[in-house]
Amino acid sequence: MKIFKYLGKYWYAVIAVLVLLVVQANSDLSLPKLTSGIVDVGIQQGGLEYSTPEKIRKTTLQGIEMFMTDDEKKTIEDNYKLSTEKIDGKEVEVYKLNLQEDMTEAKLADIFNLPMMMLASSQSKDSSSAGEAKGIIEDYKKIGEDATKAKKLGEEATTLGEQAKEAGTAAASATDAATAMEQGQEAQELATQAQAKGAEAKQLADSIKTTTDAMPAKVESARKETKKSLGDLGEDSMKTVGIQLTLAEYKALDMNTQQIQTDYMVKTGTKMVLLTLVSAVAAIIVGLIASLVAASVGRNLRVGQYEKTLQFSNTEMEKFSPASLITRNTNDIQQMQMGIVMIMRIVLYAPILGIGGIYNVYQTGTGMGWIVGVAVAAVLVLVLSLLLTTMPKFKALQNLVDRVNLVSREIITGLPVIRAFSREKFEEKRFDRANTDLMKTQLFVNRAMSIMMPVMMLLMNGISVLIVWVGGHNMNNGQLQVGDMMAFITYTMQIVMAFMMLSMVSIILPRANVAAGRVEEVLETEPTIKDPEHPKDDHDFKGEVKFEGVEFRYGDADEDVLHHINFTAKPGQTTALIGSTGSGKSTIVNLIPRLFDVTGGRITIDGIDIREMSLHKLHEIIGFVPQKGILFSGDIASNIKFGDAAITDAQMKKAAEIAQAEEFIDSNEKGYDREISQGGTNVSGGQKQRLSIARALAKNPKILIFDDSFSALDNKTDVALRKALSENIKGATQIIVAQKISTILHADNIIVLNEGRVVDHGTHDELMKTSTVYQEIAQSQLSNAELGIEEAE
Repeated sequence: MKIFKYLGKYWYAVIAVLVLLVVQANSDLSLPKLTSGIVDVGIQQGGLEYSTPEKIRKTTLQGIEMFMTDDEKKTIEDNYKLSTEKIDGKEVEVYKLNLQEDMTEAKLADIFNLPMMMLASSQSKDSSSAGEAKGIIEDYKKIGEDATKAKKLGEEATTLGEQAKEAGTAAASATDAATAMEQGQEAQELATQAQAKGAEAKQLADSIKTTTDAMPAKVESARKETKKSLGDLGEDSMKTVGIQLTLAEYKALDMNTQQIQTDYMVKTGTKMVLLTLVSAVAAIIVGLIASLVAASVGRNLRVGQYEKTLQFSNTEMEKFSPASLITRNTNDIQQMQMGIVMIMRIVLYAPILGIGGIYNVYQTGTGMGWIVGVAVAAVLVLVLSLLLTTMPKFKALQNLVDRVNLVSREIITGLPVIRAFSREKFEEKRFDRANTDLMKTQLFVNRAMSIMMPVMMLLMNGISVLIVWVGGHNMNNGQLQVGDMMAFITYTMQIVMAFMMLSMVSIILPRANVAAGRVEEVLETEPTIKDPEHPKDDHDFKGEVKFEGVEFRYGDADEDVLHHINFTAKPGQTTALIGSTGSGKSTIVNLIPRLFDVTGGRITIDGIDIREMSLHKLHEIIGFVPQKGILFSGDIASNIKFGDAAITDAQMKKAAEIAQAEEFIDSNEKGYDREISQGGTNVSGGQKQRLSIARALAKNPKILIFDDSFSALDNKTDVALRKALSENIKGATQIIVAQKISTILHADNIIVLNEGRVVDHGTHDELMKTSTVYQEIAQSQLSNAELGIEEAE
């Protein structure tokens, strides 16, 4: 969920991906059906999908109709049209398919299948339903014979009646009595015979009617018996027999059955190719969208983390080491990007494919669904086992990457010191320990992944063998077709593959989840130092800095490092801070630009508490030169103009002149375009300090803070720089932290610190008379003669 929440902004992309994944899954899930069709329909059924014949001989249709209900016969008659065709030189009556509205070949096939099955079974000795089917045929045959016989008797009775009528007419017209009597007797005999024939014909007609009336019930009984004997897979069996009967009829009608099969194979094959292309295109587009979204999320996270880091005070920077912040902004976000791609490409796709596969397995009606349950359960056991084993390692992995980066950074930045003290072997061992710990953890994770693949393949192959074994028995019993078993295997493999994809992702996502948590930790960290809701920035600041009862302690410290600090640094004056190491000098000047916030008292600029000013305004009026000069990659000009984009070349050169940097800048043919490497490693310490001072001066600040910024300067340059400052920087408040007495001899106010307290303050002359601490510092650096000379001057 830590990763999912970053996709909320890209909901439209997620919806598009879901639609494309459904299209891809539908294409992938349609292929097994078509493969099954190639085998079952294209090969076994000769290319016929349905048993509905396009053409059928009248005699064949009459035989099939014997096993139909009256409604079915009516439907068939409505959708077939009688015509005549010449086959082998003979005129044959043929019914041709003429589909009416709302009628399909599939619906007609449902009507044809059972009667065709019964017709075929009537010719089989082994079929259990053959007896009733044969009985129906015999009844229809007897009805036909009786009808023919009754017709013949009727014709004979009619003939005898006509003869009797002629004999009676002759007897009535005879002149001889004996002749008349003889003809009358003949007429009577003929009439008696005609009456007997008529009675026999009527008896046959009654028999036909009785048999005909009993046929619907007998047909229905036979249909039920046939369905019962076929069992669960009766539909498939009836369809197969019906198609075979239709193919036999086509051959009898001299139709090209080979062409029918070829047409079906070409049509189905074309569909498979098109679906494969659709699936491939959908997959490519999904991959493109996922990559774009992941890259966008990564970019936003890096920007967000960078902006948040810029807001951090020294307190937050102590919580997150630079090495850790770099890892979080690079490796961790890269892990998240990979996780987002996996989510959009696999995590969303696997359930769609798995659910679709389960549905299609159910649709096959093979009765082997329990195998899918076994496969899924086995995969889940494997995945859960891997997760429980590897999850603790994932949480440790990123911390180990932090450690390697930290050690690497320390070794690279401290290389001169390492060489100076011949500690190469020790540092090699230290790096090797951190690197080995990371390697062991990575090996454990990679081995877990490598174990998963062969186990998963073994599982898939085992499932395939189980399906073939069970399916083979079902095919042997006539309950399953080859194509259906092939489709079932494919669907089962797709379901297992879906779970296997999730299991592979389950190895990657936990690490991405840990990385997301680490990134969130940075993004959700609220800076302890931030702007007030209503900053007082509209004041025309002069630059008077005042400490009023300032106290300060570090977050993890047990006691204060500054105790009730009070002093005022006025515009146009130089205020110096001096004291032994650890007396709190740098801490005091770090409080002015709010690198830390006071824990007691307050600091004001022109009477306004610096906590009531915006950080931007505060930093705008301050020129800060840190104890350790930091330069950025680029050139000298970009470093001096770093404080403000509006700084002109004239201001830049003036600042360089005051900072005594002009000499070494002009000595290089590139001048201000001379390249500066990262951290300023290609310039000396003194040059770095002078460029840092020039950078602070160039923005023309109201307050100048020098945190022991002259330590790397030789005495000549130090004197020249201080002289230039006094001559050119008139109205600014200058606060100098110094270790050398010579740097602050002419300061207007010198603050003497000891163990975080102000012990004395005044000018050099005053302190030499009144301050023991200052005297000790002065005497440790300058001889009495030098001090006397300075005093005389």
